[in-house]
Amino acid sequence: MTVLPDDGLSLAADFPDATHEQWRQLVAGVLHKSGITPRDASAPESALLTQLPDGIEVRPLYTADDLSPSARRRAAERPGFAPYTRAGRPEGNVDGGWDVRQRHTRPDAEGTNREVLADLENGVSSVWLTLGGNGLPVAELPAALRGVYLDLAPVALDAGAEFEAAAGQLLRLYGELEGPPAPGGSLGADPLGLVARTGEHGPLAALRAAAAGLAVDGAARWPQLRTYTVDALPYHEAGASAAQELGCSLAAGVAYLRDLTAAGLDVETACARLEFRYAATADQFLTIATLRAARRLWARVAQVSGAGQRGTGQRQHAVTSPVMMTRRDPWVNMLRTTVACVGAGVGGADSVTVLPFDHAAGLPDAFARRIARNTSTVLVQESHLAGVIDPAGGSWYVERLTDELAHAAWAWFQEIERAGGLAEALASGLVGERLAEGWARREEALAHRREPITGVSEFPNLGEPDLEREAAPEPPGGGLPRVRRDAAFEALRARSDAGLAAGGARPRVFLAALGPAAANSARVSFAVNLFQAGGIEPVREPESVDPASVAAAFAASGASVACLCASDEWYEREAAEVAAALRSAGAEQVLLAGRPGERRDALLAAGVDEFVFAGGDAVAVLSSLLDRMGL
Repeated sequence: MTVLPDDGLSLAADFPDATHEQWRQLVAGVLHKSGITPRDASAPESALLTQLPDGIEVRPLYTADDLSPSARRRAAERPGFAPYTRAGRPEGNVDGGWDVRQRHTRPDAEGTNREVLADLENGVSSVWLTLGGNGLPVAELPAALRGVYLDLAPVALDAGAEFEAAAGQLLRLYGELEGPPAPGGSLGADPLGLVARTGEHGPLAALRAAAAGLAVDGAARWPQLRTYTVDALPYHEAGASAAQELGCSLAAGVAYLRDLTAAGLDVETACARLEFRYAATADQFLTIATLRAARRLWARVAQVSGAGQRGTGQRQHAVTSPVMMTRRDPWVNMLRTTVACVGAGVGGADSVTVLPFDHAAGLPDAFARRIARNTSTVLVQESHLAGVIDPAGGSWYVERLTDELAHAAWAWFQEIERAGGLAEALASGLVGERLAEGWARREEALAHRREPITGVSEFPNLGEPDLEREAAPEPPGGGLPRVRRDAAFEALRARSDAGLAAGGARPRVFLAALGPAAANSARVSFAVNLFQAGGIEPVREPESVDPASVAAAFAASGASVACLCASDEWYEREAAEVAAALRSAGAEQVLLAGRPGERRDALLAAGVDEFVFAGGDAVAVLSSLLDRMGL
């Protein structure tokens, strides 16, 4: 009889340990049955690797052996101590959760004030205001903040080139307070980020001098008010990978440290003038690792710059990624931002902004802002996500990913420094070229649907009406581009919409489903998904079982293009005859769902024009179809 351990629950103790080699053998068996050949026969799990940007490969299984000795030591560090990988503060966000920071871009003071007060009364703890340019006039900042208790609610400004004037307005309001303003705010100076946005290098020297002067003046009077926001969003929105985003932010932070120390501040005081802003994406593990790596990297920069323990921490503001937000099926954005918020919270961000789900459509309405702020509230108060410091710590996957990201980002940061710093790297085009190269690879993955976009490239809903929103102010441009994951598919859908508006109907494709449902349903589903992603309406007659009836159904469908959907066996028997019948019925183009294999030449000779299959370039296929349909 086996004697159970004292707690009576350790069931696994009654069984022998499973080894890594046993797991590999099981993986090899499953792959063999599936007909999948690993890249490395000695490591069958090599067939299951996931490629991330920056040369990072994600394995299907991680153990302690996957970490270097130094990475193992970091995994055992205490939160709140350099290099701060596990948390920026010893208590993490356990003392009430992260700061819930809502963004406001409305250009009128009355509407902004109404929305700011509503947010603060319903769970938001700090305010992020976009000013200047086409947005809220800087002079109207006091009106926008009327009724806000500035000793309780931190304010973060984003005024572009007008940061000095905006800071003056806010500091005058702070001067009227009986006590100090709420800690955690930022004046938002970011001259290098502005150059990245606009491409205007001429005013850079003057803007950097003004920002440094503002920091020196405020260091004594407003010690808890940050002067700079080292904003990584201009690089993220230009298509930067996580490592590129981190490297650019490090380079900007170093440039500002040089400005501040040259202006007379010591390194620790200079570090305390900076807040860093990063994107949080729906890849929750990558977001967690990015924020953890950012703290580690900045601690290293501050340390080699001469800062002591007190000055090496990094204050982080995480924003759910604008790049991942879609105009079509915007409700899915609620799910994306929730996952991104989870990543930001678990990653240890001090402040988190959840963009409203209708962000891509224009200015958010009250419902969208409510859902955005309640996302953090639910995660903190109901899911207790902030109740544990660094809950991802000790995950061999997260620890390894953090380490790999840190090394990739450091290499990119060093390259920028060798080029003369971020200002020179932006002026020479180095940053723009590298970001464009990476984004081109990602665009290819999006076009081939290797990176799916739910509701856009996968499971689109053609019948859903567009959201109607008031247009948001045009952001500054002229520098690095702003990209979106859904851009190529959005362009296709816009062409379809134009056809609907002009002719009262969307372009159509006829699905010729051959054989019983069991034989064609998989490829019918694939085809429906594919064509709807381009705004093309699939039409199907499930009762058409022979070439003549298929041709008759096609003639009645109003479509000019047909697509055969069946199993390989049915293609072998009937594809050629059905394709010929469709041609006789007036089909201008005949497609076949599935890889052609050895039948390619015979099928082409029978009248099939093109083959559509998983992994193919969906954007190219759909664009070609719309061209043929005259859209």
